[in-house]
Amino acid sequence: MKHVIIGSGAAGISAAKTIRARGNNDDVVIVSADSSAYSRCMLYKFISGERSVEELSFIPDRFFEQNRIRWRPDMTVSKVDTLFKRVKFVGGSESYDRLLIATGAESIIPPIEGLKNARNAFGLRHLSDARMIRDSAAQADNIIIIGAGLVGLNAAYGLIQMGKAPVVVEMAGTILSANLDTRAASVYYEKFEEAGCTFRLNSKVNGILSDANGVVTAVILDSGERMLCDLLVVATGVRPAISFLSDSGIAYRRDIAVDKYLATNADGVYAAGDATGLSENWPNAVLQGEIAALNMIGVPTEYHDNNTFSLKNTIHFFGIPSLTVGQFMPSDGDIENCREDRGRYQKVITRDGVPVGVILQGDIARSGFWHHLIKNQINISSISKSIWKVSFADSYSVEANGEYKWLLGV
Repeated sequence: MKHVIIGSGAAGISAAKTIRARGNNDDVVIVSADSSAYSRCMLYKFISGERSVEELSFIPDRFFEQNRIRWRPDMTVSKVDTLFKRVKFVGGSESYDRLLIATGAESIIPPIEGLKNARNAFGLRHLSDARMIRDSAAQADNIIIIGAGLVGLNAAYGLIQMGKAPVVVEMAGTILSANLDTRAASVYYEKFEEAGCTFRLNSKVNGILSDANGVVTAVILDSGERMLCDLLVVATGVRPAISFLSDSGIAYRRDIAVDKYLATNADGVYAAGDATGLSENWPNAVLQGEIAALNMIGVPTEYHDNNTFSLKNTIHFFGIPSLTVGQFMPSDGDIENCREDRGRYQKVITRDGVPVGVILQGDIARSGFWHHLIKNQINISSISKSIWKVSFADSYSVEANGEYKWLLGV
């Protein structure tokens, strides 16, 4: 049996490891457009110079050799032939018995005339993007970032560490609007500004000006303001990297359609990670890679998206950690419980006595406790004490006869 995995990210590497961990002696081939296996979460540290390419790796040295995995780096897949079970790329092809598509996602480039082909405009999704941003930034005085989400601020943080002062343009009225509430986000806003970053909130890039060589020289905001630009970083979202599936017969719209075993409609073809639209973070991609691999080697295993990992979101800038679990903004009827002091901000949202979300900033201790309550929808309304003093000890009482009585559904 021959397994071909497209992609050397979290899902792809997890799948390869799982096949070998089960003692499977089948052939395993990883085809990757990248020249190394690296953590995308750490790309901003490469921009800043804090980490080398080798230090971005999330696999041990000689991983491929020790696990008897044949790796084909720098190979961009152009087509999947499901009829003859073959993956094609420039310079060759690979046949397969089982195929896993774990190609991740690509940066979305807004439909602004001239932006897609601009020579000094980059997303931040791949190591090649980080290289170009770092190299271009070395000679750039006017750096603009579109998007104040996590990717945009990762880029800004890396550039600040280079001694640059980027301008971040964001349509929303706050930064990190998909990750934190206004209060928690404001802490980072102040820190970024103190470090030299400038924000244009409630603003939109309507157009760009370019020279004859396709180099962006200025951006035009919806307010009419024109800002000089030597380097433009685009952080406006991602979409699955599956353009090569055209005419493959594999069902997809925006994402690849998979069943509960992460199998596609094509015989022997599976998908995991961002390519499926099911993955919101690294741990979920790892889990999906493992589940897909088990099914590929004949161990039927269902994937349950029970939010074990996707509930969590972590941020860490300027030495300030933040963690959210579940909802960070209340819905109608929800109750917010907040407390803050110097260096700490915390909020728990409850709905009919059940915690549905928490923000922990500065001090993220007990995050596992809150994750457990939220994930399992445990009602704590029967506990007559401050919500901040609730603990696992409140899950039971001891009766007069020494019998444990469970109070909460833990």
